[in-house]
Parts: sequence; structure tokens; C-alpha cells
Amino acid sequence: MSTDDLLANSGNAAWMLMAASLVLLMTPGLAFFYGGMSRSKSVLNMMMMSFGAMAVIGVIYVLWGWSMSYGTENIGGIFANPFEFFGLKNSITDADGNFIAGAWGYPNVIDIAFQVTFAIITTALISGALAERVKFGTWLLFSGIWVTVVYFPLAHMVWGGGLLSGSEDGIAAKLFGTTVNDDGVTVANVAPIDFAGGTVVHINAGMAGLVLALIVGKRLGFGKTAFRPHNLPFVMLGAALLWFGWFGFNAARHSPPTVTPVSPGSTRPPRRAPQSWPGSPPSVFVTVTPPASAQLPVRSPVWSPSPLLPVRSTRSVPSSSAP
Repeated sequence: MSTDDLLANSGNAAWMLMAASLVLLMTPGLAFFYGGMSRSKSVLNMMMMSFGAMAVIGVIYVLWGWSMSYGTENIGGIFANPFEFFGLKNSITDADGNFIAGAWGYPNVIDIAFQVTFAIITTALISGALAERVKFGTWLLFSGIWVTVVYFPLAHMVWGGGLLSGSEDGIAAKLFGTTVNDDGVTVANVAPIDFAGGTVVHINAGMAGLVLALIVGKRLGFGKTAFRPHNLPFVMLGAALLWFGWFGFNAARHSPPTVTPVSPGSTRPPRRAPQSWPGSPPSVFVTVTPPASAQLPVRSPVWSPSPLLPVRSTRSVPSSSAP
């Protein structure tokens, strides 16, 4: 990506970074929520399950999670080749050191950061079904195995163009036929929509929690001993953080808004983003025609996203009114 492309998409990039931070905030919020609901002797184990999932999956996602979820080498429509982008190879910068463009025009590394937060929170959600019945080390081992065997393949099937997506090779295309959209991409006539992770996150984590609860069994003393929450303020704090993080979870999962910059006095159609996620981003068509007297040079530094990219020290932008 050139410096001009980065500047043109800086608003989208900033919003997606903020949304990724909000979704990541949900995992500590979940730790407080689950920790407050458990007994005092188990609160540390309960909270560390969420933070442990953050540590384990943060590493695994970089190594093979991104490649399995969003790689281009589709394997049976179930998952992508885990070695195609292993260790984020060819996923951040190109041979010239410039950022690789992501799904919606900003650097691809922002997409990676956003997606890893979903893998983390989905795995952490399962820990509530194992409260006070599983060792911390066992949980870490399970987290790494489950996210590889279950989450990454399902993310690819739904979001990455696999069997459960609206792609040409998906089940929906085989059942309902295909059509060619405005971008020349063949998609299913009736495409499934997984808005904000209803399938990959919620149903996935809920089913995993149910199965584990049945396998592990009841707590010792269940029905005979009172299992009272030890700290209700923790529960309320966790719920508030989850609610706050949900804005990033829901608002950014579908797509960021795309604003097409145009020069003063000119018009051009908005650019369409590639269809890597369901739906297409809303575009804003902008025409700017300020009076000639209002064209005043404004000097401001231009942010450089990488030392490998060229930097311009100043630029001129139109002012909306004369001083």
C-alpha cells in the first residue's frame, strides 16, 4: 500500500483498531464476570482461564490460525492450508516493505488483529461451563486443541469462503444456485449471513460448553452445598465491560464505512471493497466545491505508518472558511 492509500483509509483503520481494542476488552470483562460468579477459593483459577486463553490463542493465531481461517488454499471447504501464511508469512508487508492491503482498504495486519480477538473471546466463553472443575493446565491444553480443531475450521467455513459461506463452492450455492454480483464474483443466490459471529462465536462456544459440562459432570456437593457468587461487584463490572465491548463486536464485524475522498470541484463514484466478508460496505459519495477565496494552505505533519514508507513533511488541504 502506498502512503496515499494509507492516508485515504486512515479513518477506517483507526475505527477498526478501536473496535479490535473493544473486543479484546471483552475477555478481561468475561474474567471479572465469571470470577465474581464463582466461590472465593476458585476465583483466581476462573479468571486465569480467560487470561490464559488470551495468551495461548494469541500465539497460535499468529502461527497457523490466520492461515487456517482466511487462507486462499481451501481444503475441502472445511479449512485453509495452515502453512500458507504460517507465522503471518506474506500477510503484513510485501517484498518492498509496504503494507499489504486488507479486506476494506486498510493494512491487512489490522484485519488480523481484529480477528484474533474473536478467537480469544470465543474460547474464553467456554470456561464458564467448567467452573471449579478443571485444572488450569488442562484448560490451556484444551484451548489450543479446540481452537485449532473447531474454531479455525468453522471460521473458514462461515467467514473465509468455505462450505457454510455464500461463495461459489458453498452449500448455499449448491442448494439455491449462483449469480454474479456487481464485482464479477460468483456467489449464492441465497447467501447465509453470520452477523457478529452468531454461528462462529455464540453457537460454537455454547455447544462446546454444553458438551464439556456433560463430560466433566457436576461439581462435588452439587445440590447439597450452596455455591454462592463471592463478589457481585465483580459480576457487575464484568457485565459492564462486556456490554461496552459489544459495540466493537457488533458495529465492526460486518464492515467499516468507506469514505471515498475527492478533490475540490471534482466528482467520481465511490470505490467498492472486495467481498471477503458477508455484505458490502456502505460507501459515502463526497463532492467538495468550496469558494476560491477559501483555498488557504494549512501546514500539518503527515503520519507515517512505517519507516519503510516515504514520508511527506507537509501537505495542503482546503479550509471550509476564511479566517
